[in-house]
Amino acid sequence: MTSLSIRTVHDVAGFAAVADYFSDVWQTPRSAPPLLSETLHSLAHAGGAVHAAYDGQRLAGASVAVFGPPALRETYSLLAAADQGLGVQVKQAQRAWALELGARTMRWTFDPLVGRNARFNFVKLGAVGTEYLVDFYGPMADGVNDGDETDRLAVAWDLTGPRQSYDTGGTGGTGDREAAPTTHTAPDGSPLARRDLDECHVWCRVPDDIVALRAAHPELALRWRRAVREVFTKAFADGFRATEMSRDGWYTLTRREAAA
Repeated sequence: MTSLSIRTVHDVAGFAAVADYFSDVWQTPRSAPPLLSETLHSLAHAGGAVHAAYDGQRLAGASVAVFGPPALRETYSLLAAADQGLGVQVKQAQRAWALELGARTMRWTFDPLVGRNARFNFVKLGAVGTEYLVDFYGPMADGVNDGDETDRLAVAWDLTGPRQSYDTGGTGGTGDREAAPTTHTAPDGSPLARRDLDECHVWCRVPDDIVALRAAHPELALRWRRAVREVFTKAFADGFRATEMSRDGWYTLTRREAAA
């Protein structure tokens, strides 16, 4: 890496470059990016922010955020992507922009089956999963999501408080996961979910690489989607929230009273 710089975008060429970058990440034609350059320009003009991260002259990451209802003092990150190792810097640039304008919380959604993104959100940033959204976008035709149902996990990131980290060195949470009874079996025949007897923690496993699985075996990927959905919707209905992702692909969901 050369010198990394992150700045907000204000020009037509910059918006077009960010749109192209998102097209490459989500594997869409350059003519049909996840967000059009004109849309990016409008969002920035309306008071949102489009950040671009440059490794020297090369665009290496980008993000888009807008403000939510004024009384909530929160922002919503619509889209964010970065080359490997740059994700934290991009999110911190969003955070600095949001704090300067008075926000206290940032929210966004991600695919709960993508374990590396869960680990980034929970362990590196200290965000928490607050809501499970079933088939949030409906059918999508990009190269990443095509053929799957678009369940999403909504997360909240406290921008002002001390960083909350639930990382336990990859073991899967503060309870004893391996000793907890299995409640669901995964499509591969191994345990999918466990719940401890004192009802403080639920653990749920996701595939090693859902993107590769979806490309090679879409029907199996959909079975994983619906199996994980069943666990999460029940846990959230019972008052749990997602607080950690282990290195071996297990979520920890913590009952709200236990996490307080």
